[in-house]
Amino acid sequence: MKNNTIRIGTRGSQLALWQAHQTRDALLNVYPHLNCEIVVIKTKGDIILDVSLSKIGDKGLFTKEIESSLINGDIDVAVHSLKDLPTELPSGLIIGGVLPRGEVRDVFVSKDGRKLSEMTANDRVGTSSLRRQAQVLSCYPHIQIVDIRGNVNTRIKKMNDGHCEGMIMAGAGLVRLGMEELITEYIDPQVVMPAVSQGVVAIEIREGDVAIQSFVDGISDDDTWQRAVAERAFLRTLEGGCQVPVACYIQPINHKMCINGMVASLDGTTLIRNTIECDPEEMAENAIELAFKILNEGGDSILSNIRIPE
Repeated sequence: MKNNTIRIGTRGSQLALWQAHQTRDALLNVYPHLNCEIVVIKTKGDIILDVSLSKIGDKGLFTKEIESSLINGDIDVAVHSLKDLPTELPSGLIIGGVLPRGEVRDVFVSKDGRKLSEMTANDRVGTSSLRRQAQVLSCYPHIQIVDIRGNVNTRIKKMNDGHCEGMIMAGAGLVRLGMEELITEYIDPQVVMPAVSQGVVAIEIREGDVAIQSFVDGISDDDTWQRAVAERAFLRTLEGGCQVPVACYIQPINHKMCINGMVASLDGTTLIRNTIECDPEEMAENAIELAFKILNEGGDSILSNIRIPE
């Protein structure tokens, strides 16, 4: 941090810039004397758009170059979608805090207003997520799944140009960009469970940077943070990345926290779901317990068969 200026590193997509501006605005709202500079950094995931995510791997795909800038001191904080961050961060980096969670659910967007349940065997549904693919095929095995990548506007254009008849996307992105009118339906998490930490904006910082940590503490949302920590503990226990069909979502029910977890085969023919209810202060340990329970129920075999090599 130099000259009272916090440099915020981000990808250059419209949604990534929204997240960076939200972080900047939150900081300035609490610390109006600060200066904030947004620094756009291209990542491997932004450059390679013609290969499916599952084939190029997911570790650091949308984060590595930004994290390198953070380690080198070229930026002071890095802003990410938390679901893009591996559970093991590079040495010297930590998640300093998170913004309040946005929309958690996935959504379905179709060309003609039909819902996901109305898609026929002739229809193609686009997604680059193995998690979404597996769960959709589990419920609707007749649907054709096609790979679709790019930022929100790119994917919408691809659909309208005939690449597919519908798409599954994170609802948070469309809501944040003011594009809710494109949403055909919000998908019930019992049909497609959200990704770990979906809808959470993470602020990554250098470990031991006391000054920056103090600023981030002032804007971090504690409730979102506690749930995110627990969901990531579930994911870490399974050693799953965003390109493995694993999901976890925690929601409050009657003063308890309900932890939902899922592991599925790629074709959706085998899907293991389970839940645990616990007190809020016990979320992390219970999320780990749930992960082991799912592994013992067959999740370990599923993941062993589809594990993507480094």
